[in-house]
Amino acid sequence: MQSYTIGQAARLLGVSPDTARRWADAGRVATHRDEGGRRLIDGRDLAAFSVELAKAGNTDEGTSYTSARNAFPGIVTAIKLGDVAAQVEIQAGPHRLVSLLTREAVEELGLEVGMEATARVKSTNVHIDRS
Repeated sequence: MQSYTIGQAARLLGVSPDTARRWADAGRVATHRDEGGRRLIDGRDLAAFSVELAKAGNTDEGTSYTSARNAFPGIVTAIKLGDVAAQVEIQAGPHRLVSLLTREAVEELGLEVGMEATARVKSTNVHIDRS
């Protein structure tokens, strides 16, 4: 059976290694030690714990789950709303990124000029995550 280190488990759960370590210390997830003394979590235990976290809604609000790897954290500088579509501009350091998305998506994310957001670029698409 596959086992995971505290760091690996933290990445899979979307939390910091310190948070995963505190959960293990509190007995929320069972651990055991390998020959080198590292704490490991059995894959089945980690899977059950991740389902428990999801049901309890204990995920970090700042955590976003995405497959887009090129992230540009910045500030929303402009929003142009149409009847159906919207254009959002983000200034991320020296980079100005523009994303075309639905008006509904802008409203659901609660995007406003001046707020932090992350533009995620995958191929020719720009996705916006609320920070």
